[in-house]
Amino acid sequence: MDEHRTERVSQAMREELGEIIGYEMTDPRLAAIHVVAVHVSPDLRHAQVMLTLDSKEDHEEILRALEGARGFLRRKLAARMDLHRTPDLHFALEPMAAGVRLGRLMQRVRKGRPRDTVPAEGEKKSVE
Repeated sequence: MDEHRTERVSQAMREELGEIIGYEMTDPRLAAIHVVAVHVSPDLRHAQVMLTLDSKEDHEEILRALEGARGFLRRKLAARMDLHRTPDLHFALEPMAAGVRLGRLMQRVRKGRPRDTVPAEGEKKSVE
């Protein structure tokens, strides 16, 4: 399958799953979850969903809740996305610090903003 199509499907799935988990699910254990990335296999059979947590809750309990909601999430994705086959969802939690940093970088990329150019304290700004 085309690499660009796989990337577009991954991005669309990330956005849709973020909305579904954030706004449509009523399980209080899933309130602090953010979808950081989705990696779809080239044959669109599997999707690795990378998540971060806002708080230091029990990771195992949250993963069990997501596993229980897998069918619901897959049905919602199938209804929202025009795909021949909806991938099987596999969930993984990222460490909080790395996930938050990655989430902020992804927001900047989507907004088209460059990195911060403010020099750190004690560092001189170079003039060319």
